[in-house]
Amino acid sequence: MMNFYKILFISILFSSTMISISALSWFTAWVGLEMNLLAIIPLMKTSLNKFSAEASIKYFIIQAMASSSLLFTVILHSSISFLNFSILTLPSLMLDLTLILKMGASPLHFWLPEVVSGLNWSLVFTILTWQKIAPMILLSYCLTTPPFMAFFIILSSLSSGISGLNQVCLRKIMAFSSINHMSWMLATLLESLNLWLFYFLIYTAMNMNITLMFHKFSLFYINQLNKLTPLNKMLKFFFMLNFLSLGGLPPFIGFFPKWLTINFLINSSFSVLSLILVTLTLLTLFFYTRLTLSIFTLNSSESLIKLQTKILSSWQYSFGFLILLSLPLCFFMPSII
Repeated sequence: MMNFYKILFISILFSSTMISISALSWFTAWVGLEMNLLAIIPLMKTSLNKFSAEASIKYFIIQAMASSSLLFTVILHSSISFLNFSILTLPSLMLDLTLILKMGASPLHFWLPEVVSGLNWSLVFTILTWQKIAPMILLSYCLTTPPFMAFFIILSSLSSGISGLNQVCLRKIMAFSSINHMSWMLATLLESLNLWLFYFLIYTAMNMNITLMFHKFSLFYINQLNKLTPLNKMLKFFFMLNFLSLGGLPPFIGFFPKWLTINFLINSSFSVLSLILVTLTLLTLFFYTRLTLSIFTLNSSESLIKLQTKILSSWQYSFGFLILLSLPLCFFMPSII
């Protein structure tokens, strides 16, 4: 049974994000971000994980620094507004950088892989998905310099692809994958908030499908993947297809939001940016493919005793197949974006 304090802090975590994205002033948005920070720190610290204390301290320091910078930038922007400065001034750029730091996009992504590598999978999923909502929506309110934002989009896609090539920790691989998808989501913010929401929901569903499997079988490193359902090769095969979907290969659902994003970018005269994004995504697709094919092509011993008692429930099977095979259902979505 879930402890009462977890129910309390999870409810504060959800409500604080709603406060931030529905705020009428930057001060109220800052209050929501502070509530969000103070709610997730107690959830990070667990006695079962000796690395959780270090991860929570790192997360608190970075987020507290970003929150103080956000408050300072808002005060600075309001104090010089009477001088008839344009919106493209230094405080606006500082505000963008502060929100990029809070969400963990490049070049201010240094804290994200180190924090998630010390947490359990449920908190990794929370940080990589829910904690990105408030900074991204707040960033869409002050997104007035597309060339400035295009620099961070390209840098996020490039750094995540290169940094993920030599990783063996699955949590760090998912963190660099999140940084890569953040570059695509930032590109969607250049055009449509509805497109961002569509991309974010599909990414969240794919991420949930992968992290649920990692959590159920307690997998944290690549060399542990050969112990994944050794008595059910077909399930292992379909699970590994989720990484190809996360990379955006065409038969799977992960291809559809990237396809829409490329279409919107080209129609909005961002053809060069879309070409660079597609090219740099091949780096992340490379380590997705390495992660997938190494399980089936390399000879390795498999444990037939330790994990054979862990059987997936019917809803986990159904959810996994739905995520993989739901691409035809999405052809009705462009009319509402």
